[in-house]
Order: sequence, then structure tokens, then C-alpha cells
Amino acid sequence: MGIDPGLRATGFGVIDAQGATLTYVASGVVRTADAALPDRLRSIFEGLTEVIDTYQPEVAAVEIVFVNVNPQSTLLLGQARGAAIAALVAQGLPVAEYTALQVKQAVVGHGHALKEQVQEMVKRLLKLPAAPPTDPADALACAIRHAHEGQQVTARPLAGLKMRRGRLVSP
Repeated sequence: MGIDPGLRATGFGVIDAQGATLTYVASGVVRTADAALPDRLRSIFEGLTEVIDTYQPEVAAVEIVFVNVNPQSTLLLGQARGAAIAALVAQGLPVAEYTALQVKQAVVGHGHALKEQVQEMVKRLLKLPAAPPTDPADALACAIRHAHEGQQVTARPLAGLKMRRGRLVSP
């Protein structure tokens, strides 16, 4: 299961990985009402708990929040991510974490890929009839990234990796 955390919309994507064969199971968005922060966080927690109960994933991968220009937005997004991780851990799922760069590199082959490129590659890799919406596509891409890791519980550490032309490479 992949998660693309967001305070208004948290994308989720569930795939089945049997070796190199990836099969689409489900995807969607947990939306929060325009309410106080604690109510939104509860909505994310409860929504993901329901998704987990429905699809029974064995492992989860969550996108790591990037630091953006607005520190307040980054903090709010981090809290949404925390609610998502809490829901996963409360259901006993091991959680791996990946940067957006790692996810895009695994799915598109380029760490600075556009959202549309991610959507198109998710469509192709999972043999979907149409490209999924942005949030579910990002969540499915996160799940695909984790499947490419051989479904290990922890993400590959970033220490020691270097960036070259938008790609993470070993030194």
C-alpha cells in the first residue's frame, strides 16, 4: 500500500506484487472537510484505517514530506503524514519511507519527472485503462517504488547517494 499524504487529500494506492508482476487492487483519496486541524487529522486516521480494513495490505510505503518555501505548510503536511503513519502502525503494518525523488526515479526513471509523467507510467506499469488522478497516482507510485525494493520493510538510506542529472546514483 502506498500513501501520498496531504491535509486536504491523502492519496492511497494498493497493489499486489508477486515478484516482478504488479497488479492494481485499488486506489483513491481520503478527503478531509474544511475543519479544524485535529478533525482533519482524525479524518485521515479513520479513512486510512477503513482502507486498511478493506484491503488488508501487508506493508505500507509513505512519501517523505519535502521542505517547501512556506514553513507553515510544511508543518501542516508533516502532521497529515504523521496521522497517516499512525493509522498504518496502529493496524500493525510495517512502514517504509521514500522521498518524492526516489519514487519518481523508480517509476519514471527520472527524479524530477512531472506529475503527468508519473500518472502515465503508473497507468502503463499497472496496465490501467486510464491514468489515475494525481493523488492516487502518487500513492500507487510509492507502492510501486516499494515493490521494486523487493518489499523490504525499510527504504534504502539516502546517505552516500549523490544526485546526478535528477537521478540518485551510488558514488
